[in-house]
Amino acid sequence: MIISIASGKGGTGKTTVAVNLALSLQNVQILDCDVEEPNAHIFLKPKIIGEKKAVIPVPEIDEAKCDYCGKCREVCAYHAIAVVPANDGKKGSVLIFPHLCHGCGACSLLCPKGAIKEIDKEIGIIETGEKENMMFVHGRLNVGEAMSPPVIRQVKKHINLSKTVIIDAPPGTSCPVITAVKGSDFCVLVTEPTPFGLNDLILAVEVLRKIEIPFGVVINRADIGDGNVEDYCEKENIPILMKIPFSKEIAVSYSEGIPVVERDISYQDKFINLYLNICGIKNEADSCRKR
Repeated sequence: MIISIASGKGGTGKTTVAVNLALSLQNVQILDCDVEEPNAHIFLKPKIIGEKKAVIPVPEIDEAKCDYCGKCREVCAYHAIAVVPANDGKKGSVLIFPHLCHGCGACSLLCPKGAIKEIDKEIGIIETGEKENMMFVHGRLNVGEAMSPPVIRQVKKHINLSKTVIIDAPPGTSCPVITAVKGSDFCVLVTEPTPFGLNDLILAVEVLRKIEIPFGVVINRADIGDGNVEDYCEKENIPILMKIPFSKEIAVSYSEGIPVVERDISYQDKFINLYLNICGIKNEADSCRKR
């Protein structure tokens, strides 16, 4: 089963839940898909055993073949190509904007003169590792790169379906999140009982309903703020899978880079129960689809 851990906003405790859930289970693989600022490795401290460049194919123009017809510009949905046609005896020009290119390949495929080839542009790095019975994968987007989804997709190529897969998704509700959670069997939304937490939870719920992934909610720092998050979940029939208290012990453990399940073994049972709740809801959802 693939379980993604997401949140409508940053700072809710998404990585805390992902890491402690992974450490509480057997035969696990964890993928840190928050490639702009991965931090699961800080807590897991895996032994890195593999490293691979993350690349994206970008176009390169052979101007000896190009007649500056502009077809490449027309088919580029992301405005990554500009064409200045030949005029008054002056040679034309083609400008490529690599940071806008999504590597879809349409320009090279549809160029009538065959004047475009694709070259690999390095945009990040993928590292694989292990810790005891756990497999670990994360990606890091290079500083200055604009798009994280290609790196996220390359991290997800390492998914091992023989294991329980935990995906630590980026925060928010934009393209990187959708890329990370797509294909998950279940998504855990981590929130906090504050007006900001509720607002962004509502946005995340709308996204998951649109892409039809079963989900439930974990409320972190559950004993601060107000009860509006719980009221919303009850009204929308959203299961609350777990509540994590506002605890000095957890905060200190987090600041030291130590997962709470390694400091207080009683939390291991709580995260195992979280997993069992997920399995129960997932099985019920599958049964409903078959009816």
